[in-house]
Amino acid sequence: MEKKLNGVFWCVGVLGLVTVVLTVHAITCEEAVQTLMPCKAYLTTPAPSPTLACCQAVASVNASASTTQSRRDLCECFKKKAPVYGVDPQKAKQLPGLCAVQVPFPCDPSVDCQHML
Repeated sequence: MEKKLNGVFWCVGVLGLVTVVLTVHAITCEEAVQTLMPCKAYLTTPAPSPTLACCQAVASVNASASTTQSRRDLCECFKKKAPVYGVDPQKAKQLPGLCAVQVPFPCDPSVDCQHML
């Protein structure tokens, strides 16, 4: 199940959001996935809505994105991992809106990560 959460994150990467840049280095794909673990239940089960902890994680990853390349990298990461871990693409698309987090591109597995801003 923990692996399913990783896939969730393509959205947050494609929601996903996003690559997070810390003080010294850009967050890795695995670090972003770990940050988004509170979203696992919503993205991989019939849970009707994300938890507050999930939304806080989404906002944190999104707010930490600082460059076009970092967002592209995280987008690619989430696109690759989501299907492997059983993330529901429809729920991934809905997550930013449900959490009231504006992301710079759609959370959609068909998005072209290399052409996003």
